[in-house]
Amino acid sequence: MKIQDYLKHHKLIIDGAMGTYYSRLENNENAVSEYASLTAPDKILDIHRSYIKAGAGLIRTNTFAANQQVLNVTPKEQAALITASYGLAKRAVKDSKREVYIACDIGPIPELGGRMEEDILEEYHFICDTFLKEKPDIILFETFSDLNYIRELVPYIKAKAPEVFIITNFCLNKNGYTGRGISGRALLEEIAGTQGIDAGGFNCGIGSGHMYQILKKLNFPADKFIAAVPNAGYPEQFQNRMIFMDNEAYFEENMQRIVELGVDIIGGCCGTTPSYIKKITEKIKLLDNKRGIRINLSLKTKEHKELRANEFFRLFDSGKKVIAVELDPPFDAKEDQTIACAHKLKASGADIITMADSPMGRSRADSILMSIKLMRETGMSVMPHVCCRDKNMIAMRSGLLGAYANGIRNILIVTGDPIPSENRQSTTGVFDYNSVQLMNYVKEMNREHFAEEPIYYGGALNYGRGPVEKVIERMEKKIKAGARYFLTQPVFTDEDLERIKYIKSKVNTKILCGIMPLVSYRNANFIKNEISGINVPDWVIKRYTPEMTKEEAEWTGAAIASEIIEKVNSFADGYYFMLPFNRVSLMDKIKIM
Repeated sequence: MKIQDYLKHHKLIIDGAMGTYYSRLENNENAVSEYASLTAPDKILDIHRSYIKAGAGLIRTNTFAANQQVLNVTPKEQAALITASYGLAKRAVKDSKREVYIACDIGPIPELGGRMEEDILEEYHFICDTFLKEKPDIILFETFSDLNYIRELVPYIKAKAPEVFIITNFCLNKNGYTGRGISGRALLEEIAGTQGIDAGGFNCGIGSGHMYQILKKLNFPADKFIAAVPNAGYPEQFQNRMIFMDNEAYFEENMQRIVELGVDIIGGCCGTTPSYIKKITEKIKLLDNKRGIRINLSLKTKEHKELRANEFFRLFDSGKKVIAVELDPPFDAKEDQTIACAHKLKASGADIITMADSPMGRSRADSILMSIKLMRETGMSVMPHVCCRDKNMIAMRSGLLGAYANGIRNILIVTGDPIPSENRQSTTGVFDYNSVQLMNYVKEMNREHFAEEPIYYGGALNYGRGPVEKVIERMEKKIKAGARYFLTQPVFTDEDLERIKYIKSKVNTKILCGIMPLVSYRNANFIKNEISGINVPDWVIKRYTPEMTKEEAEWTGAAIASEIIEKVNSFADGYYFMLPFNRVSLMDKIKIM
């Protein structure tokens, strides 16, 4: 019987964990089960048999991490491991003399080591092709954080094997989001609208209690089967080992509640064992033929609330040239000078103050907290920069929630400058997200938490980084992730001006051109020779001399800035002023069109 026919009338129980169970049997937390398909096949075979005996109606091949990045294998070795793993699963099913389904298990390939997306997608194709040679019935993608590669892989598989049943499971945290910041609700909506996905749901990341709490708040798509495969719970560290508690009864109770929500496929992930599967098999089989109410999410129109009551947003729509001015937060707790600068900017006619987030990887006062302070002291609109370098996903979410609670409605999302080389031994960059991933996360927070008054966010435009078509491609990804405007690096050369003009003609978005009035001969040489991504031509350097007074140098910088503004005026939506050393007096010297 085909799995889709079985699921129309029965609940299906998947096996439990392979990796954590194998390491438990080996008494070695670092044991990698995937290698054992070749080095100790009898052990893997015994695990499959144990799960089938416990009542599992579907077992997963021992291939979750069978990728070149994790296992450090050649493509030939990878193919041999995948083939052997599928063979062991087939043998276990044959020996059982029962009808048990086999899912070809594919986990996410880590995006590490600077690998391009094209290379990673090519490896996914290789994994799928290796499985398809075995003529499988089911392919399972599990523990993914988004549909980035899955969107490409589903039609790829279906074109070669239309009858293959495809399951896509995603890993959520306790708040109901993936590591890429996508909510469970948004994932189910996308699954509903993706042709070729037959079943989908969630696995790993959370225990059965949190899985139930998340699922009970979601609507399930009408034409997709739903899977729920939680962990046994949350591990504890004991004598340098991660130990899961034995809680089969608690797990079974939660899984029964999950099934009653209308979930079709259940099983266990990390920490579960054959005893867990046996426990739920004894209970859940009584609930066959009971499916919960389903909502046709594929026909559900997504709500897009306008960013009303956002002054910065309205300025763009008015056609006015928007003026954003960046201030650097203080290195210490003395905020008086920064606040004084903000008052001067308000008097000069600036529309919004942007607050840098520890620029150049050197610690300063928190950009969000300083922005809140400036907003309350001056009444001006503020836009803190939020960079991915320094905070993990927990701290990032906390910071965004706190910012929103304190009235922040505009942010600039950037990946962040690298840690200075002299500090890399003691300080590490976090980078749980890059800028696109964090934008997607904020997009989901807007849907889930801030729908009445969303956060308006933009991104950085590094116009000179690589071929212009690649720059545009990355901009489009940011726009798809919700970015509504872009702030560029400082621009000086005619070549860079033309490049931005071309980008503007190809991309439907708002662009604030970066303007940096250099304030001395030394400052100009420093930016030219030590800051990557900013092209300062020789003619700019020649406008300064070492003997200039501070006032003369400022007027020179203001004059150059005014000339650049005149050149970009025809296509720029506004100007993004970066004032060296917070020299806000420059704003009164620059001619803004």
